[in-house]
Amino acid sequence: MVPFSRELYIEEDDFMEEPPRKYKRLSPGKEVRLRSSYVIKCTDVVKDETGKVKELHCTYDPQTRDAAPADGRKVEGVIHWVSARHALSAEVRLYDRLFKVAEPAAIGEDIAGNLNPSSLETLTGCFVEPGLADITPESRYQFERLGYFCADIKDCRSPHKLVFNRVVPLRDSWAKVAGQEKK
Repeated sequence: MVPFSRELYIEEDDFMEEPPRKYKRLSPGKEVRLRSSYVIKCTDVVKDETGKVKELHCTYDPQTRDAAPADGRKVEGVIHWVSARHALSAEVRLYDRLFKVAEPAAIGEDIAGNLNPSSLETLTGCFVEPGLADITPESRYQFERLGYFCADIKDCRSPHKLVFNRVVPLRDSWAKVAGQEKK
């Protein structure tokens, strides 16, 4: 069971205030389905003093829990979420290629000069489902649209310190579409 509450967290990438064509995630006035849950519609965007989106106000259709809208309207896009009240804080480590070149041995002596400075990105302040509170180090999970992750063997010792290392990323279909539109 995944808890549901009045306040939810969604991925930052799952909302755009002014979306391009073919964007199938949340935007003002648009409906999307929350994975394994309801259809929601964004009705208001609240920003902080710098103009950054702070929160979204949405309505939900109570008749759509795991069902299509009764009136036949089409809802494109499904986003994942976690209950804000039940979420657990986690650190997530995203690994990329260690070297900037495909064959570091072929470049000769300057291997250190070809190290990728962005080979590790550490994300703090992430939130995960409460079902991950009792995990054991080295247990593996798929985080939707992000990839496969392993609980860190050294740093993940309690529900108060959850650390996940990405083992394999997944392709992001939206990134591909957005990249084509830029061309």
